[in-house]
Amino acid sequence: MQKSDLRIVFMGTPEFAVGTLKALVEGGYNVVAVVTQPDKPVGRHGSVLRAPAVKEYALSQNIPVLQPEKMKDEAFLERLRSYQADLQVVVAFRMLPEIVWAMPRFGTFNVHAALLPQYRGAAPINWAIINGETETGVTTFFLDHDIDTGRIILQKKFSIPLDADVEYVYDGLMQLGAQAALETVDLIIKSEGGVESQAQAELLVDGKPLSEGELKHAPKIFKETCEIDWTRAAKQVHDFIRGLSPIPGAWGNVTLPDGTTTEVKIYKSQIVNCKSENCKLGTLVPEKKHLYVSCGDGLLEILSIQPLGKKRMDALSYLNGMRSKL
Repeated sequence: MQKSDLRIVFMGTPEFAVGTLKALVEGGYNVVAVVTQPDKPVGRHGSVLRAPAVKEYALSQNIPVLQPEKMKDEAFLERLRSYQADLQVVVAFRMLPEIVWAMPRFGTFNVHAALLPQYRGAAPINWAIINGETETGVTTFFLDHDIDTGRIILQKKFSIPLDADVEYVYDGLMQLGAQAALETVDLIIKSEGGVESQAQAELLVDGKPLSEGELKHAPKIFKETCEIDWTRAAKQVHDFIRGLSPIPGAWGNVTLPDGTTTEVKIYKSQIVNCKSENCKLGTLVPEKKHLYVSCGDGLLEILSIQPLGKKRMDALSYLNGMRSKL
């Protein structure tokens, strides 16, 4: 079988998925249709509809686009069947019912931004950084009945620098995920759908069987998830901040030098290994051209901050504004 003979339906929504779709199209693979989320209302009154990034790219390549509200809608299923896909490729999409993922003769595989079985869930990049991991990666696996539990086809590793934020890892995994997807499709073509895969239950976690190892999860991020706990060590707070930067952003209530409290978002920090003396946790400590905040085991330097109701700024700009009010 040639790659032009394999009929692929691609499913995805955000920019992260565009990297893989673009690689498939530019690589000469036969993407016959794209499935993505419905256009999203934006603006103050929700009167403007914004198309998903995947839709915009697909239309630019004259690829048909399906945007079902419900994945079990019979009209959608009938149209999906009409494309007679041999394979479905999923990147950053919603959970699929069996009637959808089992439709192609070669099945449906997903590109997940983590080294499964670790970090199953909706926000694997965020949680890997929040937990201070120095390595993550991408996994391609066949979909089954449960979320992120299917048989693994291949994995690729990616190093996380100590000060890297979500944007850096996101960009890196988007490119790595595209490579993994192409390699997976090639394996499926070469094997005529009989590609080797491994059950996650057969994998070891920290040298232990999956049922006994410690699994780390990656649940969806909400506003309350993003609140900084100042009782944590400075290193943990630093990892938490970069694991939520630039979007959605870590936030916390801080105490100003005059004793008042306010809410801020912090986008970038730096570990300085300085102890705080008699400082209430979460207190901002200005010192010449540097801004620190008191954490559980010492001070953490703030490099980028956003006061409530204002724009993001560097620490020096914030300090100048703070001093002008003292």
